[in-house]
Amino acid sequence: MAGESSMAAATVEEMTLTVKWSAKEYTVRVCGDDTIGELKRRICEVTNVLPKRQKLLYPKIVGSKLSDDSTLLSQLPLKSSLKMTMIGTVEDDIIVDQVDSPEIIDDFELGQDEAVDIKDNEVNQKKLRKRIDQYKIKLRNPCRKGKKLLVLDIDYTLFDHRSPAENPLELMRPYLHEFLSAAYAEFDIMIWSATSLKWVELKMGQLGVLSNPNYKITALLDHLAMITVQSDSHGMFDCKPLGLIWAQFPEFYDSKNTIMFDDLRRNFVMNPQNGLTIKPFKKAHSNRSSDRELMKLTQYLLAIAELDDLSMLDHGNWELYSENNTKRRRHA
Repeated sequence: MAGESSMAAATVEEMTLTVKWSAKEYTVRVCGDDTIGELKRRICEVTNVLPKRQKLLYPKIVGSKLSDDSTLLSQLPLKSSLKMTMIGTVEDDIIVDQVDSPEIIDDFELGQDEAVDIKDNEVNQKKLRKRIDQYKIKLRNPCRKGKKLLVLDIDYTLFDHRSPAENPLELMRPYLHEFLSAAYAEFDIMIWSATSLKWVELKMGQLGVLSNPNYKITALLDHLAMITVQSDSHGMFDCKPLGLIWAQFPEFYDSKNTIMFDDLRRNFVMNPQNGLTIKPFKKAHSNRSSDRELMKLTQYLLAIAELDDLSMLDHGNWELYSENNTKRRRHA
């Protein structure tokens, strides 16, 4: 038992690592139960080199271990006295679409028991608390008392980021501005993407989302706000914990008044009752004329806006709920 306790203590022990990059040295604080992916996030915060651009070099460590983002730092013989070298390039000021990043197509659905275990796991809760301390959400517009919260993904939710186009507007999901305008009447809107904040600002600016006079975006969040969790069936993966937002704005938002749209259900694992899996918007040139997802979701949002607790709904049945609500109004 004593040996197990000492191992547990070593796993969560904090350490300060020195990272050398571009002739400068940076220090980052991590814990043993963090992953290489989490370390790269910390390095990104001080260097602005995106995790996917980083290659880490360290004495006496097999390179493959540092290239596997799911590897726990506690599994590596890291020492604060030794310096790690990072090779990587900062994104250009004018960012091209990130088509070179790997596409996640193997989305999965966790069993109910496993999803609960991940959400309530103390290690994951600790990661969330640490992220709350480390990542401060910057408001673009004030939170509005009495409004619910809508959190939106970008890639394949609002925008087809894979198809080529001369103008980004060609890849925008149909009815985007109408959808946001209608939602804004009842919901504050935050946009959370698994990319860099610079890319989020650029893309939303190109689509006219940040300057539209009919609605205002409350805040933008990026990949640094995400945490890495582990499941028994699917290993390590990143997710978007809404608890980060709730902890920073408790007087405005909580689990009862928040809904999140994302094409990857794995992003909801820390708050499964608040997530709605949206149909991915792909092949924009051929599907632009037929995609009505945002139009239909507008009806759903306005129908549930009057409810006291959104977490009691099964958002997987949103289309049926919208149909039934429309029938009730017709017969009222």
